[in-house]
Amino acid sequence: MQFDLLHPSDQILMMMDRIYEYGMTTTSGGNLSVLDENGDLWITPAGIDKGELTRSDIVCVKKDGTVAGKHKPSSEYPFHKLIYARRADLRAVVHAHPPALVAFSMVRKVPNVHLLPNDYLVCGEVGMAKYGLPGSMELGENIAQVFEQGFNTVMLENHGVVVGGESLFEAFQRFETLDFCARLEIQANRIGQPISLAVEPAIDKRHEIKYEFLPVSYSSEEKEARREMCKLIHRSYDQRLFTSTQGTFSQRIGENSFIITPYNRDRKYLQPSDLVRIDNGRREAGKTPSRSVRFHQHIYETQPHVNSVIIAHPPNVMAFSVTGEALDSRTIPESYILLRSIPKLPYGDLYRAPAETAAMFKPQTPIVIIENDSVIVTGQSLLNTFDRLEVAEYSAKAIIDAKSIGQIVHMEDSRIQELETAFHLK
Repeated sequence: MQFDLLHPSDQILMMMDRIYEYGMTTTSGGNLSVLDENGDLWITPAGIDKGELTRSDIVCVKKDGTVAGKHKPSSEYPFHKLIYARRADLRAVVHAHPPALVAFSMVRKVPNVHLLPNDYLVCGEVGMAKYGLPGSMELGENIAQVFEQGFNTVMLENHGVVVGGESLFEAFQRFETLDFCARLEIQANRIGQPISLAVEPAIDKRHEIKYEFLPVSYSSEEKEARREMCKLIHRSYDQRLFTSTQGTFSQRIGENSFIITPYNRDRKYLQPSDLVRIDNGRREAGKTPSRSVRFHQHIYETQPHVNSVIIAHPPNVMAFSVTGEALDSRTIPESYILLRSIPKLPYGDLYRAPAETAAMFKPQTPIVIIENDSVIVTGQSLLNTFDRLEVAEYSAKAIIDAKSIGQIVHMEDSRIQELETAFHLK
């Protein structure tokens, strides 16, 4: 999907649907805008149900100030206009009130964007704007002044967040990533002390596969695998296990051959044709695979029992990744059967030592957490791997919740041995 070729009304509708669907705003809350090449400002309307918005509801405020459309522009139009006036490089603005970011606005703090790699690269430094009456010029000036200092991501005291970008998708990506950072930090604080990355990582290019090949054909089995993978990628996104551009699936489709998600493509709309086939260490022509492709290659070369790999950043599991706490699966039978023991590896091993990391995934170790990075899950099939990812995230959430109501009692060793015998886990 070429998002930039969509009309501004369609772009706004698509992103507002997405924001509302994932509980990141309410029926009456939030507003989006796009400044087009003519200098016309397209914006969500005032007083219209965000759950029932249509493209004909989007309002256009012309460059000369006249309004085209059947509704009034959002009451927050003043700060959108002021942001564009102060920042000629910005062409889109997102404003909403997701609960985690509202929580930070209430205590007047900004989320930590240094807990995982890439989040800072997406969001940049986060500013804070002084409180102002919603819809007022005072609020508009407070927000615009912070954007004028060079911030693209701005928290509002006791209100929410405003994010700008060169496109609406870039602004949404920053907004979504900041919300993820907020949810992660909140969960991490419930179990321990979050540990920031000491240094933001440089972009590692050792993942690149230089040589290409042009596929002669695609088997029916590969076509089905591509379809199933996209279906589960979309489900992962809908369940907030992925963000729009982070999270990797791969699946073995033959000897020395696998398919993998592409680099920096929106997971919400991935299609089978977007996936990248790797054959004998060469990549499908014209496509760029995930940066972790070398690791996936090592897995398939050295672990014959593994037929699928997922690398993800679900916020509850990541709370254990960014603290010193261990994720212990001895909570309920399903968790232990699917997850077993869950080792942690140092930050950077996924890229610095892909072969050594791949060697960890013996049959007794299907899942590994990388400190301040990700969780890696393997399985005998794509569905089996996805099931493990779900169970890991649900187990992590249950453990975090349990810590707020009492002392966790793990299953006794005799019960673990009973499970291992009954389910042939040894």
